Amino acid sequence: MKHTVNWGIIGLGNIALEFAKSFNNVDNADLIAVASTTHQKLTKFKQEFNIKKENLYNNYEKLIENKNIDIIYIALPNTFHFDWVLKNVEKKRNILVEKPAFLSLREANLIFNHRNFKNIFFNEGFMYRYHPQILEVIKIIKSEILGKTVSMKSNFGINLIKTKFFGLIKKKLDRNNRLFNKDLGGGVILDLGCYTTSMSLLIASILENININNFKMSNIETQYLFSNIDIQSSAKIIFDEKFTSEIFTSFKKNSNETIILCEEGKIIIRNSWNTKITEVELSGKINKKIGFESSKNNYSLEIEQISKDIIENKKEVSFPGFNNKDTLVNTKLIENWLNG
Repeated sequence: MKHTVNWGIIGLGNIALEFAKSFNNVDNADLIAVASTTHQKLTKFKQEFNIKKENLYNNYEKLIENKNIDIIYIALPNTFHFDWVLKNVEKKRNILVEKPAFLSLREANLIFNHRNFKNIFFNEGFMYRYHPQILEVIKIIKSEILGKTVSMKSNFGINLIKTKFFGLIKKKLDRNNRLFNKDLGGGVILDLGCYTTSMSLLIASILENININNFKMSNIETQYLFSNIDIQSSAKIIFDEKFTSEIFTSFKKNSNETIILCEEGKIIIRNSWNTKITEVELSGKINKKIGFESSKNNYSLEIEQISKDIIENKKEVSFPGFNNKDTLVNTKLIENWLNG
């Protein structure tokens, strides 16, 4: 039985670099191959991660052909996700694709209905789902120690733009940066907002008698830069006419808190997304703080769980990882938000 999963990476930007570093404290996975069209990035990865020369590719398709690779992580800009997911599906390769996996529900359905899809492992990279605080929050909600869950708020913002009295000034604003380039799938909703929709999905999905496929979005308010790049937005999601999530995302403000309101108190996740050290706070009927400190970051935990599932021959990641149904519904949520 195979006990170590061999990984390859397509696209060697900043996220891929952080992801690659995270193999250092994972026992069931090895990074063996990388692909980039930039020679300098290949050289950096070769030196830093001891990649063999024959496993350095300046052509993505050549990496896909390497049969020693068990799963391929696609870390390209958003607009390239669909094409390279499709190429991997056609070759029956297991896939982890950076979020958001797709830019439209049409793209998602084309992939999920492909004749090869049922024979491969597929996952969308929402790494926060693997942090132990998420399991603790799920446990608290299901126990109903603060009563039934009523509603929630989820925020994700990173201050990339300085606000001054006379308007907005970007710190060294670069229109070619993927975050501010529509041709590369830029904008805050696709980059950060997708986390808040995915957290909303997670909480709604564990509540009794909630159909997450039945939702509507309202109260959408969005600010734009360059007339077409969304830099701040908020919305309300109502699941099955029973559960409401208010979501907010921004390139103007730092924010990463999730608050889940219950009948007799609230659950506060102070750092919802990418962290080693965090805490979950209960306030109301019960007042307590539950701290978490892990030697592994979220990427390491993600790599470890996905590799375990592949070793066990699963085609989807184990709960509470982001499964295929989550991807379909989340893609639809994002599409509704963007078009709102």
